[in-house]
Amino acid sequence: MPTKSLRIPTPDGQADAFAAFPDDGERHPGVLLYMDAFGLRAELEEKARELAGHGYYVLVPNLYYRHGPAPVIELPEHIADDLRPSIFAQLMPLVEAHTTERVLSDADAYLRFLTAQPEVGVGPVATIGYCMGAALAVRTAAAHPDQVAAVAGFHPGLLVTDAPDSPHRLGAKLTAQVHLGLAVDDLSPEALSELNQALDAAGVDYTTEIYPDTVHGFTMSDTDAFSDAALQRHWDRLLPLLERTLAKPVR
Repeated sequence: MPTKSLRIPTPDGQADAFAAFPDDGERHPGVLLYMDAFGLRAELEEKARELAGHGYYVLVPNLYYRHGPAPVIELPEHIADDLRPSIFAQLMPLVEAHTTERVLSDADAYLRFLTAQPEVGVGPVATIGYCMGAALAVRTAAAHPDQVAAVAGFHPGLLVTDAPDSPHRLGAKLTAQVHLGLAVDDLSPEALSELNQALDAAGVDYTTEIYPDTVHGFTMSDTDAFSDAALQRHWDRLLPLLERTLAKPVR
């Protein structure tokens, strides 16, 4: 499976990134994969390779590039629950600095770069995200409804907030099909109801699903939150979504 380390030009500098794609000489649908809060690392590279094996060009940018190349902070090989507080103490300033303005500026650059790659076919793309990346996937799709045909978010964070531009309020701008796979405690019943009502009112083609017996971060095998069954459920939801919405490879 070919992989590349890349540099994506943005208005604020060069974003380091990782890409994986099939080695078959064909052009494939593009997928923009947004990282979780822990950042670009081997775990996400493995997910990109897995997804690429199903026939997609997968681009994974380092969202923290303004603070340096990945890894921006040193991470242990396995992120145990007792280490999370100290890690998040280092990460939160980076997360908080990633404003909506920066998210949208970066999304423009990422999509421009993705669709210009010679291995990427003509046609719509998908945005997928984990943890905080789920909200970014939604924002990107809402800002680029003519390009993004599928959105998937897993154990999402910051989807429902009090902000006027909270991701759950962007449904009227979405044309993509959406799947959101939630851990048991990701959203309160009230917040999940608010999310569903907002998407229903906007006429979005979507599913929200609480994955059984999960905690936040369930797809990440380098954390204590990992659930093998939930990771498989995530693939079982994601792959058919992409198959329905993205163009087949062309030579």
